[in-house]
Amino acid sequence: MKIFGYHRTGFDGLPIEVEVDVRPGGLPGIDLVGLPGNAVREAKDRVRSAVRNSGYPIPKGRILLNLTPAGIRKDGAGFDLSIALVLIGASVGWFSGSTEKKCMVMAMGELKLDGSVKGIHGVLPAAATARSSGMDLLLVPSENFQEAVSLGYGNVLGIDTLKEGVDAVQQVMKGELPALAIPESRSFLTDPGNEGSVGDFADVKGQAFLKRGMEIAAAGAHHCLVFGVPGTGKTMSALRLGGILPDLSPEEAVEVTKLYSIAGKLGPVPGLIRRPRTRSPHHSSSLQGILGGGPGLIPGEISLAHRGVLVLDEAPEFSHHVLQNLREPMERGEVHIARAGKSVWFPARFQLVMTANPCPCGNLGRKTAVCLCSQEDIARYWRRIGGALLDRIDIRIPVEAEGLEAHMGGKDETSEEIRRRVEAAGDFRLKVRGQTPRNGDLSSTRLTDYGRLNAEAHRLLSAARAKLDLSSRAIHSVLRVSRTIADLKQCREIDAESLAEAVVYRRYGDGNYMWNEP
Repeated sequence: MKIFGYHRTGFDGLPIEVEVDVRPGGLPGIDLVGLPGNAVREAKDRVRSAVRNSGYPIPKGRILLNLTPAGIRKDGAGFDLSIALVLIGASVGWFSGSTEKKCMVMAMGELKLDGSVKGIHGVLPAAATARSSGMDLLLVPSENFQEAVSLGYGNVLGIDTLKEGVDAVQQVMKGELPALAIPESRSFLTDPGNEGSVGDFADVKGQAFLKRGMEIAAAGAHHCLVFGVPGTGKTMSALRLGGILPDLSPEEAVEVTKLYSIAGKLGPVPGLIRRPRTRSPHHSSSLQGILGGGPGLIPGEISLAHRGVLVLDEAPEFSHHVLQNLREPMERGEVHIARAGKSVWFPARFQLVMTANPCPCGNLGRKTAVCLCSQEDIARYWRRIGGALLDRIDIRIPVEAEGLEAHMGGKDETSEEIRRRVEAAGDFRLKVRGQTPRNGDLSSTRLTDYGRLNAEAHRLLSAARAKLDLSSRAIHSVLRVSRTIADLKQCREIDAESLAEAVVYRRYGDGNYMWNEP
C-alpha cells in the first residue's frame, strides 16, 4: 500500500510518495523531511488535530514522515490529506508486511482542524498524473470533483471529510472501488463559459476592411495590429476576435483547462474549456503578470490566452520591457520561467492583437481636429512597440471613422456567420494538407511546401519585394497570410489576388507610421 501526494512543476507535475516510520519510545512528535515548504511544514499540526477530531489514534512514539523524491521542494496545503492518511495507516497497520497490498492512492486536499476537507487549486493536472501513473484511486475534495473527472479518469472520489477518505482507502485495499467513482466513459463536461470575450461582430458598424482582416487573422491564427483614431471600433473588434475562432480540439481543451486549473480560474462550474479564451490585461500589468511566475510560479496572461486571444488595448501604453518580452513566446509557443533553483514552463501559443492610436493625442489623421504631437512624441510613442515586435505582426489594419450611413444602415454580419467561414477554411486546410500547424505558426520550411504560388502571384511578389523593400521575415509573413486567404477561398495554390490582399495588410507600419499614407 502506497499513498501519494502531488507536486506541480509548472505545467507538469509528479506524484510524491509519503513514507512513514514510527520509532517506539523516545519523545512523541512528528518530524517532516523531504524539502517541505512552509505550508507543508505546518501541515503536521493541522493534520494532528484533524486526525484526532476524526476519531483516529495518532501512532505512539517518534514519527518520521518523508516526502520522496527528497530533492524537490514541496509547497502548498494540498499534502494535508495524504499525510493524514499515512498517519492513520501507520496506526491501523496498512503498511505492515502481513497486510500490505499492491495498490496506490493519490490524495489531494487541505484539512481543517475538524477533519473536513477543503478545496484546492490544480486538481486537473493531478488527475492527469494519476491516470498516467496508474493510480488505483484519486481522492479529491468534493468541490474539486467535477474538475478532476473532466479528463474522463474514472477512479476519482470526491470527499468531504477525512473519515470518508479512510473508508475509501480501505475499500481499495480489499480490491474494490468506492461506489462514487465515475466510469471512464464520462470524458467531457459543459464549458464553464468564455470569460473575457465580449459581444458580437454585429455590434461593429461598417468597418468592412477591419472585419475582413479579423476574419483572415482568425482563419490563420495571425497576430494583428489595429490602429487609428479613437472611437472607430478597434477595441470592440479585438475583443470579439475570440468569438469567430473555431472550437478547441479535445487535446487543446485539456491544455487550456489545465492552465486555468493551475491558476485557480476555472470558476464554480468547472469542466473542459471548449471555446478559445480572450484575455485583456490592463496596460499597468507587470512582466510577472503577463509572462507568469510569482511565489507559486503560476501561469501569466500569455498562458491563460493559450489557443486563444491576448488583447493589448492601447499597446504603446504598456511597458516597453513587457512588450519586448513577448517576442520569444510568440516564436516558440511556450514560456520558460527561471527562478533560483527552479525552472518551469507553460504553453503560450496565443494570438496577439494590439490596438493603438496613431499618436499620443489620437488626432493624427483626423480631418476635423489638430494633432498637437511633435514628430519626436510620435516616434517615442511607436518606439514602445518597437520594430522587432512589429516585424512579427502579420496583419496591420488601419481604421478610419465611418460615416453616418454605416451606423444607420442595415444589419451587419454576426460572429456566427463569420465563424462558419473560418471553420470552413480550417476544414479545407485539414483536407488538403492534413494535421499541419495553423498558417500563422508555419515555419519557413513548411511555407516552401504549402505556400506555392502560381506564375502571376510569383511575379507580383517579386514586384512587391522590390517596391516595398520586404525583408525575408516580411516575405514569409506575406506568404502565410496569402495562404490563409487562399484557404478561405478554398484554393490549393496561392493566386495573385490572395497575394495582393496579403501585401496590403503587411505594408502598413514598416515605413511611415501614419496609417493614412497613400
